[in-house]
Amino acid sequence: MRLKKVLFFIIILLSRSYVFSITPPINITPYEVYTKTEEILKAHARYKSFNAEIAERALVNFLEELDPLKTYFIEEEIESYLFPTPETLTLITTEYKAQKFSQFEEIYNLMIKAIERRNSLEARVKKNDLIENVTAKEIHESGWAKTSQDLAHKIVQIKSLQDKAARQLASNEESELFFQRIDKRRMNREKELIANSKAEQKKQMYTYFLKSMSFALDTHTMYFTPAEARQFLIQVQQRLFGIGAQLRDDLNGLSIVNIVEGGPASRSKELKVGDKIIAVNHEAVIGMDLSEAVELIRGTKGSKVILTILREVDKTQEKFDIVIERDEVVLTERRYEVKVEPYGDGVIGHISLHSFYQDPTHSSSEDIRLAIEDLKAKYKLLGIVLDLRNNSGGLLPQAVNVSGMFLQKGVIATIKDCTGQYQRLRVLNEEPTYGGPLIILINRASASASEIVALSLSDWGRALIVGETSYGKGSYQTFTLEGTNPDKVNPQGEYKVTRGIYYTVGGRSPQLVGVATDIEVPGYLSYLEIGEKFSKYPLQNDMITPQFEDDLSDVHHLYRLRLKKTMEKNAQKKLSFLENIQPSLEKHSLQRIENNPNYQNFLREVRDIDKYELDLSLVGQNDLQLEETMNIMKELIALYPDTVR
Repeated sequence: MRLKKVLFFIIILLSRSYVFSITPPINITPYEVYTKTEEILKAHARYKSFNAEIAERALVNFLEELDPLKTYFIEEEIESYLFPTPETLTLITTEYKAQKFSQFEEIYNLMIKAIERRNSLEARVKKNDLIENVTAKEIHESGWAKTSQDLAHKIVQIKSLQDKAARQLASNEESELFFQRIDKRRMNREKELIANSKAEQKKQMYTYFLKSMSFALDTHTMYFTPAEARQFLIQVQQRLFGIGAQLRDDLNGLSIVNIVEGGPASRSKELKVGDKIIAVNHEAVIGMDLSEAVELIRGTKGSKVILTILREVDKTQEKFDIVIERDEVVLTERRYEVKVEPYGDGVIGHISLHSFYQDPTHSSSEDIRLAIEDLKAKYKLLGIVLDLRNNSGGLLPQAVNVSGMFLQKGVIATIKDCTGQYQRLRVLNEEPTYGGPLIILINRASASASEIVALSLSDWGRALIVGETSYGKGSYQTFTLEGTNPDKVNPQGEYKVTRGIYYTVGGRSPQLVGVATDIEVPGYLSYLEIGEKFSKYPLQNDMITPQFEDDLSDVHHLYRLRLKKTMEKNAQKKLSFLENIQPSLEKHSLQRIENNPNYQNFLREVRDIDKYELDLSLVGQNDLQLEETMNIMKELIALYPDTVR
């Protein structure tokens, strides 16, 4: 029986409204837009000036930033921007130098008119207009609408997909509420775009220009508004300052759906799951965008927030205020997990690292080091599976430090910056934290810092790489926010810019190509088009000279001799043992997968998924990919000689 499918594209349709709200900086002028753009260009690895190529990309990006689902514009009215003439591009670049943005302003004005049309079409779309057999692929590949009728049809298609998802995931009552939330977020965003004055509209337009221009340089260069910069910090650090509660917008208040263990709300014991917040510091949140309400609740450590609560008690609602002192909330479950699988007279450690993070009190490398030490103290640790699946990266120094826990002294990676200069990233360990059997488990969503760890440990012959070819992000970025304090965000916004490419000790970069596995063990993402090579503006791949014998060429000559003496003692040696046994391990793994009926059923399901779909029920099944990785580890342990440990 075919498993029930939930579409990737539906998830985008449902979640995209969370990022629609783009509150611009309070005071942003053409001069500041020009200055910020020049800063980004100066730091970028490839593009150093605003030219016709960037202008053309920025135009398309600007249209897609304003109308990402293509449900506002009609192709005819934006055709001159989708396919600009050389004269138009010359005008844009000339005006840019004069700090003028007339073409983008014209597009923005078209958007304001398109909002009126969209609302008129929305009023005409009824529940009985929904379509049963619409597909995500059909919507995605339909492009810009040709006529108002096409636009109305596309709105119906999207609502049909959303309705399908809502009915699969929720009751009828919850489904109706779900659509009300979507409508509310759409209307809030439209209100934000229309703004209260022409001056406010221009601020929005400048913000969208900065976003469009940044993304035109490459896939990973981005401009952040102050609110987005704070959110980005939370993602990188997996920590925030607030009350530690997950909220859901129920239109008549914000319902508490989860309380983070150990956070301020958990410690106070006053807030309960199911409570509804209707005001923050006596300011009503009903009708407010969820992101705005969350910003009100968050604040500096030690400050207090007053929450007005509605709680149902014995079928009646009680209204009261509670005061919670804000504090640091560490989202530990999003950072790492440690489990063990008994085997023989010991255990196999399974460490899932979800991101590469660092804050004033925690870091991924220190947390993983302590986890390994704890495993060694409690058990006979026979092997470790470091699970980096779905780990999209994080901080480069943390990737180096995590790699270093399994190595002695040596180069982990080399970075080439925007000036063409090279810098080696080394570890100086006398002994590794763990020197036994090691498998790195990756999938198509393992990217950036995850790829550094996997590829470097593979280059040194220190770990087997199992799973599926990784994402292929070999570029590194810097973020302009100094330190880790979200309260110090630049009121003009921040940016993340691609500064260069990184290479592992073997001189390879995963850019575009990803990290290839030593043993392929398919998972639920194996046959989907996920990766840097499918992104909009990727940088190209290249190679440099391997650095197994560190030439120290990047070190100042005054310190080179001293570092050379340090590096020579207990230097990491390139190992060949895993390379020798890899063919037999791969052969046995393939046999197990071929002879496993459950795995074969699973593979038939994932092969049948097209690039727009993801069957979420597959994700919830037994982790067959991990089970087979554990089988490989058990065989590896049996073959692993003590002389290699």
